[in-house]
Amino acid sequence: MHMHHQTAALPCACTSLRKAARAISRVYDAELAAAGMTAAQLAILRAIDRAGSPPLAALATTLVMDRTSLYRALAPLQRAGWVSLADAPRGRARLASLTAEGARALREAAPYWEAAQRRVLEAFGPVRWRDLHAGLAALTAVGIEAAP
Repeated sequence: MHMHHQTAALPCACTSLRKAARAISRVYDAELAAAGMTAAQLAILRAIDRAGSPPLAALATTLVMDRTSLYRALAPLQRAGWVSLADAPRGRARLASLTAEGARALREAAPYWEAAQRRVLEAFGPVRWRDLHAGLAALTAVGIEAAP
């Protein structure tokens, strides 16, 4: 049997992953609504917090987002007063930073994130999650390497 026939018989990896991402995002979004943010916004805030004041290009790479999508996602975070953008001291790069209000919002969101994480891991199982997480990291690397 040719490889094409074997892969064509399997469910679409992209569709399956997107469905799972949407379903799990709903769990996190429902919990995080009490903090006034979405799971996607929390991920951006956490990435900025971990990196300090990252250049937007590096932040987009970390989040595996194209720059245009990142810029659109940053706009409501700026309007909320959680993120500020500034020109880098040298060069053309723009830097993202958490504001004091953004750091506070991140702290306030933590228990809601923990509740969502607990719900998901209790239902799915921590061992299965560790295995899946390792597989997803490898799959993310495949996607990054295969992208045009």
